[in-house]
Amino acid sequence: MGRPRTNDDAVKERLVVCATEMLATRPRESVTVRAVAAAAETSTTAVYSLFGGKDGLIGAVRDRAVAGLFQDVSAVSMSEDPLADLYALAVAYRRWGRGHSHLYTVLFGGVQSFDPSGEVGVNDPIRPLLTAIDRAVTESVLAGEATSIALSMWAAMHGLVALELAGALDADTADSAFRSTMHAVLRGWTTPAVFSGLRKAEAVS
Repeated sequence: MGRPRTNDDAVKERLVVCATEMLATRPRESVTVRAVAAAAETSTTAVYSLFGGKDGLIGAVRDRAVAGLFQDVSAVSMSEDPLADLYALAVAYRRWGRGHSHLYTVLFGGVQSFDPSGEVGVNDPIRPLLTAIDRAVTESVLAGEATSIALSMWAAMHGLVALELAGALDADTADSAFRSTMHAVLRGWTTPAVFSGLRKAEAVS
């Protein structure tokens, strides 16, 4: 009987899933090639054969997280309302984080640094947000530097999602806090004319 294959798709998937969970729940130094291979019920040889080693495996986890978040935020349909679109992007970000808690933790826990002022790749999750912000600035809905607006939005989104994933907020509180906080952040960046209109609308409602 020949030796079992160590480089098939099933083994590769198990390694990525196990590495993701371990990176999200354990100190990074404890996530060794041997530990991941044991969790995936395969050999260390498979890690080197499929990923070239620990760094390659971590890179695969990072790439999965980036691709997943990018796919979800890119799927948000744009409308004629720039503020509504930005809020919809924030909702998509939260939804992805809640649905992929381990990948989210890995993505924003050290494996992937979030730098909205750096170079934005074609499939970078920040691209749809920056595009929507640029549009809002061009249409005189928001006022400010796009990267500064993106960073303030991400700080609010990440803080709320992190608290929710940690169990610090119950479902109703998390929903209410996310809605009110994101609307407040967006409102704070609006131009005076738009801000005044929003305040008048709130007073009427």
